[in-house]
Amino acid sequence: MIQIQHLNKTFGSGDGAVHALEEINLDIRQGEIFGIIGLSGAGKSTLVRCMNLLERPTAGKVIVDGQDMTALSEKELRLARRNITMIFQSFNLLMQRTCLKNVCFPMELCGVPADKARRRAAELMELVGLGDKADAYPAQLSGGQKQRVAIARALATDPKVLLCDEATSALDPTTTASILELLKDLNRKLGVTVVVITHQMSVIEEICSRVAILDGGVVAEQGTVEDIFSHPSTDAARRLVYPGGASVQQYGAATHAVRVAFNGGSAYQPLIASLAIECGVKVNILGADTRNIDGKAFGTMLLGLPDDPNDAAKALSYIRSQPDVAAEEVEYHA
Repeated sequence: MIQIQHLNKTFGSGDGAVHALEEINLDIRQGEIFGIIGLSGAGKSTLVRCMNLLERPTAGKVIVDGQDMTALSEKELRLARRNITMIFQSFNLLMQRTCLKNVCFPMELCGVPADKARRRAAELMELVGLGDKADAYPAQLSGGQKQRVAIARALATDPKVLLCDEATSALDPTTTASILELLKDLNRKLGVTVVVITHQMSVIEEICSRVAILDGGVVAEQGTVEDIFSHPSTDAARRLVYPGGASVQQYGAATHAVRVAFNGGSAYQPLIASLAIECGVKVNILGADTRNIDGKAFGTMLLGLPDDPNDAAKALSYIRSQPDVAAEEVEYHA
């Protein structure tokens, strides 16, 4: 659906040039929900604006549904953008228009007859769960409701691709969850390809099937969400997957510990309790950064081992025998 090939974007020239994106290569499949994540300044928003040519790449190609966007004339590009719509963190609604008329707006620009546009807008308002807010103004809505109107407006031209640039960053966790659920529902019902740009790993966990990690304008790592969470292979990925980390250095000198990595096994197997029951060995949880994704456990845990070497060896052997678990001994000397 979307192929990004050797894409580069440079702002300015000479000594003052800023290389925002370098050699970006991505392949986003039709009908999937694809995530692009990175810390502030990683180049996420520049990349998404290059996808619909709001920013023209310095070099490289953006191919959408077989069409090279970088080769189109301005007129052709305006037509092509109807298939690639966008929602933003700030909603960008027209405050002087009702919600229904906000949704009508892109259809007006496309020359759709007014009565047909109103009917379609009413259908979309129902689709996003705001059929009763058609005559309300944006100022009368909550943040989540405004984003739902923005989503309805983005769907007005029946796009093939929906770009979401930090679309939930201004929302509280409960509202964020409802918007993500709506996007998943629209993806299932309409088959629209969704590209999610975010700095929040929780959003990627909740909604995406695959993800690319952007770091300093380059793609540091990409793959399925499950694989990235199981085996983050770059520092950029590890910073995002395990932001707090689990370090033995905050504990006393000569602390004997084991760092356990959970790589997608059942999230419902109580490792620590099983170790105590089956081996009679107790360990201390020194730190943990784990998460449950579709019933599978990912993340790391730092466990303090017993002083007795036999008990420590018994604990290590048991942990390493568990499926989808890796264990690495860690010892810190001041």
